[in-house]
Amino acid sequence: MKKTRWIAAAATTATLIAMSGCSSNTGSSTTTSSSNAAAPTLSGDCAQFQAYAGHSGSTVTMFGSILSPESDSLATSWADFEKCTGITIQYTGSNTFESDLPVKVNGGNAPGLAIIPQPGLLAQMVATGTVKDPPAQTVTNEGNWNDAWKSYGSVDGKFYAAPMSSNMKSLVWYSPKYFAANGYTVPTTWADMMTLSAKMATNMTGVAKPWCGGIGSGTATGWPATDWLEEAVLGTYGGQVYDDWISHKVTFSDPKIQAAMKTVADWMLNPAWVNGGYGNVQTVATTTFQDAGLPILKNECGMLQQASFYEAQWPKGTDVSENGDVFAFKLPAVDPSISNPVEGGGEFVTAFADDPATQAVQNYLSSPEWADSRIAVAPGWVSANEKVDQTLYTDPIDKISAKYLADPTATFRFDASDAMPAAVGSGTFWKGMVDWFGGKSAADVAKEIDASWPTS
Repeated sequence: MKKTRWIAAAATTATLIAMSGCSSNTGSSTTTSSSNAAAPTLSGDCAQFQAYAGHSGSTVTMFGSILSPESDSLATSWADFEKCTGITIQYTGSNTFESDLPVKVNGGNAPGLAIIPQPGLLAQMVATGTVKDPPAQTVTNEGNWNDAWKSYGSVDGKFYAAPMSSNMKSLVWYSPKYFAANGYTVPTTWADMMTLSAKMATNMTGVAKPWCGGIGSGTATGWPATDWLEEAVLGTYGGQVYDDWISHKVTFSDPKIQAAMKTVADWMLNPAWVNGGYGNVQTVATTTFQDAGLPILKNECGMLQQASFYEAQWPKGTDVSENGDVFAFKLPAVDPSISNPVEGGGEFVTAFADDPATQAVQNYLSSPEWADSRIAVAPGWVSANEKVDQTLYTDPIDKISAKYLADPTATFRFDASDAMPAAVGSGTFWKGMVDWFGGKSAADVAKEIDASWPTS
């Protein structure tokens, strides 16, 4: 999101206040760490929210990087919870979230909850001493994810933030109709993908190119290019080198990472292949990631490497299917000896308040019931919660994502820049990618990122 989810150009505030539609009677109730002993008994469709009752009239503020249109489904996903409990969730999204959150926290204006897409930023916030321990029910609910996700929501071995979503990064978007019309087949190896790219370049004319891309994203500009490098590192060397790179045991100047940058340069900095629909390679730096793939619909771009959540960017009415206007295939490994490399991202619900209403929301958002609700209203959204109802995934991209994210044979790793220290991952790494696509050498970019690495 992440950087994973800057889904629109302007911030949105979604506040749903609804109190009708469920009946209640004063009486005993099931209580949790965030419920009130005097909570009313909920009945009918609202009975499912009994554990969260007792805080009617409370407002819980939430801040994140999720913007419209994705934030619209976010608000819809908890509308019944609000209606039945009387708790209002006041969500605000910003495309400058990564820089805004520290300002809010350090200025004493922290939100009740924040949806943090970077483990590195989570660690930065925990260091301020303002992050609250999760309630007992959230800790219990966390057991519905595998241990890797708990580690991403932990700092120095202590669990702070439950995962909220997961997304599949290792996808390539394309037009099945365009492929069929030109006799192209979906590549299953990196070599095949490079051969296809060269063939497309020969056949295309004008502004059309095999690949399109954009790395613009407000103050998060640069993150799509970090994904390209991360895919190259993971797909070339596997998990151990990738992990050592995150911890800086392997530096950006290391020959392995420099070789991976060469792989990316031959691919996404190739003037014969990029930037379909927009112009030369340099336009990648000035094109927003939201707009990057739209030339696919005009047959001006053959392919776009972007995460599963990019589905929200296709215009209304776009047929996203195996034989439709757009679809996606799994990005192949650079080295075929690497077992099914899969890069993923996600978001973590982090608390800066521990009042009962905030904890009730925190508990609900960590539950499989909320995940089911979000899946039902948000195509392109996948949960890492192992207890979600898999039949709710009706969207074909969601099915692909869930398949690979849950594959026990996959070489799965979390987005590297999100896992690096925030000063690097959402700082010099992002900036370095912008500089690189602007013409600076890979070696110079690497030196600057390495020099910025925190000493402790």
